[in-house]
Amino acid sequence: MKYKVNKKQNNSKMCFVCGLANDYGLQASFYELDNGELVAIFKPLEEHQSYPGRLHGGVASAILDETIGRAINLKEEGTWGVTVELSLRYKKPVPLDKELKAVGRITRDSKWLFEGTGEILLPNGEVAVTAKGKYMKLPIGKISSEFNLEDDWKLCPQENDPKEVEY
Repeated sequence: MKYKVNKKQNNSKMCFVCGLANDYGLQASFYELDNGELVAIFKPLEEHQSYPGRLHGGVASAILDETIGRAINLKEEGTWGVTVELSLRYKKPVPLDKELKAVGRITRDSKWLFEGTGEILLPNGEVAVTAKGKYMKLPIGKISSEFNLEDDWKLCPQENDPKEVEY
């Protein structure tokens, strides 16, 4: 099914998942969709492997953690989540050097905590990894005193940003 992109989310400078200046990171782009979900589009490289040709399980965990954690921004812009719990199920090997999607959504929301689920989708649409997480809501100043919103958190539009996403 195709979903309209409502908004692109900001990228960080050095984050392993979304940092555009991190040469070893995933450099994922995040898009808020009209179905209330968040999709990350990323292309894992050889540096992200475990066994040859396969994405490391810890890297799969990182992209799902960030995708679910960022999904709260669809409801509460500027809200930051800190992971409390994260569990994953690895169903299929995740390839390298192919554009992949991670999808996240909020399943429960309260004043201080939220929960969500997500999955990594293979290019053919099959689900490779699923995740379920719980996150605490905190202001950025309590998460990191070194984070500078002006320098470290920017919207970075690109020519190839999709207007809609299919999965």
